[in-house]
Amino acid sequence: MAFLFESFEGWKNYSTSKSMSLAAVVMEYERVQKGRTEKEIWDGLSTAWDVMKDAVRTGLSEDMTSRSGMINNGAKKVFNYPTPVLSKEFQNLISRALAAKEVNSCMGRIVAAPTAGASGIMPGVLYTLQEIHNIEDKKILEAMLISAGIALIMEQKASIAGAVGGCQAETGTAAAMGSGAIVHCLGGDTDQVFNAVAVTVQCMLGLVCDPVAGLVEVPCVVRNASAAAIANSSAQIALANVSSVIPVDEVIEAMGEIGASMETRYKETALGGLAATKTGQAIAKKVLIRDIEVLPDETTI
Repeated sequence: MAFLFESFEGWKNYSTSKSMSLAAVVMEYERVQKGRTEKEIWDGLSTAWDVMKDAVRTGLSEDMTSRSGMINNGAKKVFNYPTPVLSKEFQNLISRALAAKEVNSCMGRIVAAPTAGASGIMPGVLYTLQEIHNIEDKKILEAMLISAGIALIMEQKASIAGAVGGCQAETGTAAAMGSGAIVHCLGGDTDQVFNAVAVTVQCMLGLVCDPVAGLVEVPCVVRNASAAAIANSSAQIALANVSSVIPVDEVIEAMGEIGASMETRYKETALGGLAATKTGQAIAKKVLIRDIEVLPDETTI
């Protein structure tokens, strides 16, 4: 019987008692629960990693204008801006997270990690991490396994869906996955990986899901960039052994409690927050009218 990812404490205890790495525990889960061979799992991870990298490159090289017009090649503008705020590496991180998410908004091919709405975070984080630290692909794939375990527990203890827990559930989970992946790739131990998750989620508690016009574009794309930055800052904190104080399982439980208490209008309904602003409502009306205009004439069907 494989470990069922009900808690981070349980994951650590199982890993220790079985003398298995965190990634090996996830691998066992995939083999036992999903019936896949180890080769199939590694091949699937490799394919996912290729798709993530392609999404980054596509977003930075092809036209990324969404049908609504709200997304208009922002990633390329950030990537090519001549003055980095902190460093070129930070600028690359932000633009790559934007790029992969813009590909999603423009109906391109992405990896939902863990959701399409948060699909820019892991690619931006891992692509930039590999470039800076020359991380080999095998280590990246191990980190993706650990990230999957993180998401499994967060889904069990809280939610990974904006419609259930707000944007904290989607971009928050993806950022936690990315932060844990960074720590693993840079040699962190189990406690540091889990501490990175806790710090990340603490930084994103309460974030609402308020997509303008009901489209996963604004503010979703820019939140992918900010979440990628939080993933990196949390990893830096965790690697230095700065404690989250509140244990990771309790942090995720708090996230679930906040999501459950959040009003419906703040959970992917486009009824509150930015979606309810004067400009947001005007955009929604314009997008709706445009959609109606392109529908085929029913009398000709």
